[in-house]
Amino acid sequence: MSNEANLDDKTLVISPFGKRNGITLSVFGAIALIISLVLFINAQHLFGIGIVLFGFGSVSLILGIAKVNQPKASFKLTETGLDYFHQRGTVHVSWDNIQRVDVSRVTQNLELIELPYIGFKLKQINPILDCISPRLATGLLGEQRPLLMTAATQDEDLQSLETYLGAEFTPLVVNGDRYRGVLAMFGHRCQTLESHLGFHLYISIDSLDRPPAEFVELLREWQQVYFINTNDN
Repeated sequence: MSNEANLDDKTLVISPFGKRNGITLSVFGAIALIISLVLFINAQHLFGIGIVLFGFGSVSLILGIAKVNQPKASFKLTETGLDYFHQRGTVHVSWDNIQRVDVSRVTQNLELIELPYIGFKLKQINPILDCISPRLATGLLGEQRPLLMTAATQDEDLQSLETYLGAEFTPLVVNGDRYRGVLAMFGHRCQTLESHLGFHLYISIDSLDRPPAEFVELLREWQQVYFINTNDN
């Protein structure tokens, strides 16, 4: 078991690797935009080069600013569970509520393909719905559109998937608790994705500081230590 999972410090804060390139992309994008504007004004015979620089500069600046605006920490691992930090809010997942965590995979043409997400299969979705903010739930619903398209390709009965999607706009009752609005939509989405792809909660690998397989192993180690400590007590 790695030293990171011995809980000596009780917490481990993880910063996304992608954030480290934010300033570099922003500076490169700004310089490219300035050069392109100079070429447009003073060197019209280099108009083609200016267009290319303007395009690359715009994309780099937008991506750079987006990375800079990401939270400094994407995860905090503690004795009781993990906190996931997003631009729109935070959600807590308890170790004892995680049934399985793994890199999300699908089968296409008899090949196993990894998706750019870490998947969490939960024992209950109520704790997530009780702590997630509507703003974060809305953001995750938007980010999960590619997963819905993937689920559609996995399901031979597309009409069944359409039925699931239509149900997202109805109230949700889980273990006796009733949810409405965005929280109900997010809960329905969790159930739909679990039914088709195997996990309730999905977190982009852009939030990680290491390869997905290593991050999954890290989470499993912390969860194992939690259960060991719980049983000892």
